[in-house]
Amino acid sequence: MNVQNQITKRWPSKNPELLQLYSYPTPNGVKASIMLEEIGIPYEAHFVDITQNETWTEEFLSLNPNGKIPTIFDPKGVDGKPIALFESGAILLYLAEKTGKLLSKEPQERYETLQWVFFQMASVGPMFGQIGFFHKFAGKEIEDKRPLMRYVNESKRLLHVMEKHLTGKKWFVGDNFSIADIAHLGWVRNLVGFYEAGNLVEYSTLKVVPEWLERCLERPAVQRGLSIPTNTKA
Repeated sequence: MNVQNQITKRWPSKNPELLQLYSYPTPNGVKASIMLEEIGIPYEAHFVDITQNETWTEEFLSLNPNGKIPTIFDPKGVDGKPIALFESGAILLYLAEKTGKLLSKEPQERYETLQWVFFQMASVGPMFGQIGFFHKFAGKEIEDKRPLMRYVNESKRLLHVMEKHLTGKKWFVGDNFSIADIAHLGWVRNLVGFYEAGNLVEYSTLKVVPEWLERCLERPAVQRGLSIPTNTKA
């Protein structure tokens, strides 16, 4: 049984000829849905309930051995051959190259964009996510606050890197919204929203990052992508 057939045992596809998205609206998950909404290619979204450990099921692992969202399956992938992809950064790059959108073809701007995508993947996501764990979730019960403060201080530093970089700019790279903006926006939004860590990281002392985030959130495709996929069983 191929991977597409195996995963459709749990998440049946109504339109198997379309790109399939398997995700949950986390900061990493919404990168894929926002990207798909921005570039406008037809796709079908499937809600993978990470709160019920659905990423660890045999069906999901057949597509993504790492058991994380988001994951995509494109039946019309590279050279028309099916391709399955995981890791949100790889998905952003694949969709940008597939459509020629949200990633400049000019070499210098292209590599600068990828630089900031990797910055988010390597630094922003892990640090902000650890704040979520130690401030909002199970880690908040730990009496020793040194782990939390280690991630708070590093997140402050990262926010100031972003603040300095974005000063005088509308978007992360060049004059246009790109995959670098998509990579960051969900994490910054979560940090001050769902994680309720704005005071911890002194977000109110920043000016440029909040303005950039508001510009991102004003985009209709971003607004749609933030709530995709929906839980149809709820």
